[in-house]
Amino acid sequence: KASGPGTCAKSSERPAAVNERSEIGHFEGDLIIGQANKSAILTLVERVTRYSLYGDLPGGHDATSVLACLIELLERVPQALRKTLTWDRGTELARHGDLAAATGVDVYFADPHSPWQRGANEHGNGILRRYVGKGTDLSVYDQSDLDKIAHRVNTMPRRLFQWESAQDRYHAATVALTV
Repeated sequence: KASGPGTCAKSSERPAAVNERSEIGHFEGDLIIGQANKSAILTLVERVTRYSLYGDLPGGHDATSVLACLIELLERVPQALRKTLTWDRGTELARHGDLAAATGVDVYFADPHSPWQRGANEHGNGILRRYVGKGTDLSVYDQSDLDKIAHRVNTMPRRLFQWESAQDRYHAATVALTV
């Protein structure tokens, strides 16, 4: 069982707060893959606020490229909000120990055939696909493009939040850290 900063375990061993969505700072992540498996976009979604971060992978989607992109994206998140990351079971996160050591995030892997353990990310990937399309060459999107798409997604009013946006919810949580 995972315990302490930077540990790695199965998704079924996540703290109760992750499953209950009772505190902010727990992320889900994955890759969406482009045409002929030659390009990819890294996606992160915070479980409570549904705040999304997208990363380009111009050097490919091998474990080293994914590690660098994840570190870069997680450094945008205040340290106090970097608690856990639940990832699919792909080999692209083979360097999860390095990620945990670099960011202090506890890494969990979804159980096989259990997409609900990363439901916010699965839904978020569907929203992203409205902008980038399935089966397309994703290498045409650079980080600036992905940041613009993330801004549009994050500022979209959501019925789930009584028409507040993911950004509204995330911003309120980050402001609460400074009070």
